[in-house]
Amino acid sequence: MNHIHIAQRLDQAAREAKPIAQMAEQEGYSLDEAYKIQLTSIQRRIERGEKITGFKLGFTSKAKMEQMGVHDLIWGVLTDAMQIEDDGEISLNNYIHPRAEPEVAFLVDKPIDKEISLEEIPNYISKMAAAIEVIDSRYENFKFSLEDVVADNCSSIGYCIGEWQDAKASIKDLPIQLKFDEKVVQQGNTKAILENPYQSVVELSRLATEAGLQIKAGYVILAGAATAAEWMQKNTNIQAQLEDVGEVSFKVK
Repeated sequence: MNHIHIAQRLDQAAREAKPIAQMAEQEGYSLDEAYKIQLTSIQRRIERGEKITGFKLGFTSKAKMEQMGVHDLIWGVLTDAMQIEDDGEISLNNYIHPRAEPEVAFLVDKPIDKEISLEEIPNYISKMAAAIEVIDSRYENFKFSLEDVVADNCSSIGYCIGEWQDAKASIKDLPIQLKFDEKVVQQGNTKAILENPYQSVVELSRLATEAGLQIKAGYVILAGAATAAEWMQKNTNIQAQLEDVGEVSFKVK
């Protein structure tokens, strides 16, 4: 298994917006090796001038974990090139088969260099916002194994964050909506994110400690999807609303 070659293929597929076949079964790599492929691909982007801006979490729904036959969350890396400006505009031509998910975003106030508890969250997180993550698997037909999706940076390709607000003490039960041209296409509740989105920060601190990753001050953490993802379409205004926190939107050309 040549993880550098696999990372190059995934990186090229993303840059050219051209899907490739799954590789994990054929190449026979493990989950640990998939993370090495992911970070090798990210390193190629850093060498092109991109900067790491944070992390995203996946499988924050217990139902999704059971569906995929796993017992832990997965994580991907965010970079500045992935950021979409609030009220900005993107072209659908830059993606393969993109979908949008409404999320909760957190801003890291102090470096997280150990596994922390829920009670310690206020020491590290001071701001939160409504967010939209754009996911876009580099694999044909949006189908993949666990190892495939991890190697592919957990399908992450873009994120848009609304205005930062002071973090609330409790966010276990906030309604959230995803709208296309003012029509609600997905709606849910923050309790779908590990029963409490702050738990995502706790889990990331554990995973990062295990993997030797740095969660720096100023980094963004996307807590995970609160609803199913929705296929994006051309000439659409996409908006997420998080009750008592705010909203965020961008236009798809």
